[in-house]
Amino acid sequence: MDAVKKTEKPFVAAVSGVKNSGKTTFLEKLVAELTKRGYRVAVIKHDGHEFQADREGTDTYRLQQAGAYGTCVFSRGQWQVVKKQPEADVEELMGFFPEADFILLEGMKDSLFPKFELVRKGVSKRCVCDAKTLLALVTDTELRLPEIPVLGLDEIKKAAEILIEVSINK
Repeated sequence: MDAVKKTEKPFVAAVSGVKNSGKTTFLEKLVAELTKRGYRVAVIKHDGHEFQADREGTDTYRLQQAGAYGTCVFSRGQWQVVKKQPEADVEELMGFFPEADFILLEGMKDSLFPKFELVRKGVSKRCVCDAKTLLALVTDTELRLPEIPVLGLDEIKKAAEILIEVSINK
């Protein structure tokens, strides 16, 4: 296991790309790799559509249907808050994870956060992120950008190493 560097503030990076480019799969593997190395990882996913946070039949769903603008359910080991508001602020959401070593964002292609961008054959042909924000291009295509590292879709260990190195040298 790598030596885990605890920081005062979590290091934030994004995994970006167009829809169906493999962001969730890449994130799933990256979270597992970082966790295996002893890091605490939180993920914040941006959804471009409205999602149903609770399901029919639960108490909190019933309370939302009754008009509650927010609900919270908790147990000994976890909690979940659902709050309806016009616009969520990613900085505010990151505040829920002060103990994390890494906060990984899914999406956020237009943000200034450092990021891995996925470009996959048959899904996308070009980058949609500003190259100045890229930690690496993750692709199974011939696409290359000047001075940007290129990783294959399954090079998760290398991605973790890049993330750890950048977080240590920030």
